[in-house]
Amino acid sequence: MDVRVSPSTIAGSEKILTQEAINFVAELDQKFHETRDLLLGARKARRIELSKGGSLDFLESTKAVREGSWKVAPAPADLQDRRVEITGPTDPKMAINALNSGARVWLADLEDSNTPHWSNVVQGQVVLHGVARKDLTFTSPEGKNYALREDGNIATLIVRPRGWHFDESHLKVDGHAVVAALFDFGMHFYHNAKTLLARGSGPYFYLPKMESHLEARLWDEIFTFAEKTLGLPHGTVRATVLIETIPAAFEMDEILYELKDHMSGLNAGRWDYMFSVIKYFRDAGPDFILPDRNSITMNAPMMRAYANLLVKTCHKRGAFAMGGMAAFIPSRKDPEVNRIALEKVRADKEREANDGFDGSWVAHPDLVPVCAEIFDKFLVGRTNQLDKQRPEVNVSAEDLLSVKSIPGEVTEAGLRQNIDIALQYLAAWLDGNGAAAIHNLMEDAATAEISRSQIWQQVQNRVTYKDTGRTASPEMVREVLASEATRLLVAGFDPQRMKDASLLFEKVSLDPNYADFLTLPAMEMID
Repeated sequence: MDVRVSPSTIAGSEKILTQEAINFVAELDQKFHETRDLLLGARKARRIELSKGGSLDFLESTKAVREGSWKVAPAPADLQDRRVEITGPTDPKMAINALNSGARVWLADLEDSNTPHWSNVVQGQVVLHGVARKDLTFTSPEGKNYALREDGNIATLIVRPRGWHFDESHLKVDGHAVVAALFDFGMHFYHNAKTLLARGSGPYFYLPKMESHLEARLWDEIFTFAEKTLGLPHGTVRATVLIETIPAAFEMDEILYELKDHMSGLNAGRWDYMFSVIKYFRDAGPDFILPDRNSITMNAPMMRAYANLLVKTCHKRGAFAMGGMAAFIPSRKDPEVNRIALEKVRADKEREANDGFDGSWVAHPDLVPVCAEIFDKFLVGRTNQLDKQRPEVNVSAEDLLSVKSIPGEVTEAGLRQNIDIALQYLAAWLDGNGAAAIHNLMEDAATAEISRSQIWQQVQNRVTYKDTGRTASPEMVREVLASEATRLLVAGFDPQRMKDASLLFEKVSLDPNYADFLTLPAMEMID
């Protein structure tokens, strides 16, 4: 086996890129890479069926699983109370602030809020190494020191690896790049699993962008193999799966079942879910054209169906149901911005807690007390709401696919907003920052995915914009794109970054050959 890894100048990389850890990841890749490839092929085949007039439904072949009386494994002690989870990239300063924030869980994001520059990938693992040992520190360029709380009362660590579609070209086995998810999982597991167990925690993961229970089965096989290889008990690993694709919404029971010995819960990943709906039904005609992004709330009928089904399914199986991201960023300088942000977060978390969710996500430390206050009120001394079974919920395939029921219009103002936000985000992403504050919202890759997918769909369907009467076309998109790019350049954006962002956005929003993930062509523009 020929294994080659790129060097790194990141401080602490020698703790991560050890030969033993590299060999462990290489072994994982040799054993599971082919199955990953087959599953990606199955995704494409399923999409082709839809493009030919097919649809999605609950699987007849797994009906016995849905009707069975099985349960997932009980949660370990530090995952029984998840009322507030804070998420963000593995930047050391942001990591320390998140861990010290009072949230019960920190989701260390190696995925959508992290640009996979090799330096970011390695730094992320250095940060996880420090968190596992509670010795993470950071000194800013201005000389300010950051450290974990002296009392050791920090958030429980859960790591989100990259999705199945990514490869990591900086580690090659016999000439091919390893699966990025296996790199992210393998490095963290190898270095930190035993350390975390020794302090009463464990190797916990958030699994993104799955589209079927067979993809969950692959993760279960990986966990079992890794546990056996390191001599750890079966079930040591715990996973929470993001239900953030429309196919996965039809297989919640099956995903829980495949991972039942390693399962912790499901999360309503709302932003990627919207992206997935557009992606899967992008060529299904006008009935599947979503209104402007700002019009799509969790109160829309199809989003209510998705959220309610998730809670019911999880609680029936003894798994936690986790709410979605509150992306609002409170302002410490503008009282009105702060008031609006807190008002919207309160309404969002009240709805989730009332629906029976066991906890929810925030993106900023100042939102932790708000989310905690609301879930405290609903939990009333309990650690979760597993007893809220939701027997009144009955969700059909039609309910999950009722795009036409979403109120709102498709407008040119929405087109311009999509382009504005996507350009700002892509400029930040290409510069190495996968989480960007834009218009008082914390945006990650799902933002740009929604924006470019909506525009692709609007152009292909020659949508007429309600506010101007103009018809979507490549020429019109290029006109608005040039206008927005010029405006952002005047506002001070780096010219080269804006040029790159504009070229990338034009390609992924107008090319007739739709790219499954814009981050794949974007990867060609970074190291």
